[in-house]
Amino acid sequence: QVQLVESGGGLVQTGDSLRLSCAASGKRFSDYSVAWFRQAPGKGREFVATINWNDFGTRYAEFARDRFTIARNNAENTASLQMSSLKPRDTAVYYCAEYSTGRYDRAEVWNYWGQGTQVTVSS
Repeated sequence: QVQLVESGGGLVQTGDSLRLSCAASGKRFSDYSVAWFRQAPGKGREFVATINWNDFGTRYAEFARDRFTIARNNAENTASLQMSSLKPRDTAVYYCAEYSTGRYDRAEVWNYWGQGTQVTVSS
């Protein structure tokens, strides 16, 4: 069983930066890709970024490409999402996910999820 615990969310102002962390336990973290998704009130879960397990290749949603950076540390079983130039529309619960079995930008293909961490960006 895999357990994922996100941390680092909070209330920030427009233009601020924030770093989210995801701590994993259970299966071999280094064997699986990791992703970040977000969910705003009343909306579905939205892909943010993903990082491969082997070559650390990354992919980003268009809105995240120039502002967010995903990283992982397999030795520490952690992943992170560095966010900068935050905007009110970035307000959402951010989730860490592990082990996908299909197209990376679809929430339903990810098998393990954390409980989420709230990010609120005030204008």
